[in-house]
Amino acid sequence: MTRMFSICTLLALVCVAHCGFAEDASISKPAKTSIASVIQPEPLRKHVEYLASPELEGRGSPKSRELAARYLVQEFKRLELKPLWDDQFMQKVPGPREPDGSLPIWGLNVGGMLVGTDPQLRDEIVILGAHYDHLGVRDGRIYPGADDNASSVAMMLEVARQFAAGKRRPRRSIAFVGFDLEERLLWGSKWFAAHPPWPLTRVKLFITADLLGRTLGDLPFPAVFVMGSEHGTGMTSLLKTLSPPPGLELARLGADIVGTRSDYGPFRDEKVPFLFFSTGEHPDYHSPQDTADKLNYTQLAAISNVVLHVMRHSADTATPPAWITTPLPDLEEARTLHRITELLLQADRQGTRKLTGIQNYIVTQARDKMAQILKKGELSPDDRAWLIRSAQAMLFSVF
Repeated sequence: MTRMFSICTLLALVCVAHCGFAEDASISKPAKTSIASVIQPEPLRKHVEYLASPELEGRGSPKSRELAARYLVQEFKRLELKPLWDDQFMQKVPGPREPDGSLPIWGLNVGGMLVGTDPQLRDEIVILGAHYDHLGVRDGRIYPGADDNASSVAMMLEVARQFAAGKRRPRRSIAFVGFDLEERLLWGSKWFAAHPPWPLTRVKLFITADLLGRTLGDLPFPAVFVMGSEHGTGMTSLLKTLSPPPGLELARLGADIVGTRSDYGPFRDEKVPFLFFSTGEHPDYHSPQDTADKLNYTQLAAISNVVLHVMRHSADTATPPAWITTPLPDLEEARTLHRITELLLQADRQGTRKLTGIQNYIVTQARDKMAQILKKGELSPDDRAWLIRSAQAMLFSVF
């Protein structure tokens, strides 16, 4: 990125010297695309309140997960989506083979499709997925899983509603998939990727989300992290042009910074371009306190509208993203992590989030290193390797 920026800057200076003017609109930054706020908070709230209700008991047992799966089927039918598996909306997900040779059914993936309109492109597919399972009941306490991951399921359903209700259907086909067993080593998405309803080569982009309704560590950082754009041609450029709804920021990070934390893993391993949206872990993550009343539904609506825009672009563009094996370093990662460290240290000084001595040392070292990188204006491969180690140290020790 830095090298490209330097070349562009040099060309601009040459133009100024030879053309006799100081500014030219032709070399200005790309125009921003404002994201329309068509998805509203209240429909999202209703989905979350049901999925995180006591009735569903944390979506951990086979019975409670089946209730959630049937809710998705009901919504897909209401939107008149086509079943993903012949005439079935559900894909049975088996566990390991029993000694007698039988395959026990562990879970259910749920999928519906909106068939594209372009005869040349309708066989290509864009997937929007979200896992609907959670941790269930432990020691007599329900783990509601409002942010993890009822929030993303709600987003998926409302994005599907916008496409189904739209007068102009997408050129490519769009599949909406609710994955089961994510909390059990991504078993549902692993099974889907290994037994897809069509060859995965037809999938041009996979988008998923996990944790969308809070902020990282409850810090005053109203951003959704977008990971994976580094592996798809045109994805980073697309995100740079987007102007999200007021009160929301887009923060790009490489997916390798957090490792394999959600259902993008099996698709990434098959070299399918992907995007992963998340606002990050918070103090109520994987606890009985992850309840529907704590979510920021205005933020969730804003994120949903961004996903809707990216989905629409990806379903209609003439050239879909292609897999990038070795991404280039992106200075935006250092900017994002520097801001997080500054917020953590500020919260520590103000007493709103106290850090231990070790945590303070880790965060301070990361802040100072990011500042050096930003001052240099270049993220080298060695710098990025350090950045990954530092981010993961904060992820496991601070958040």
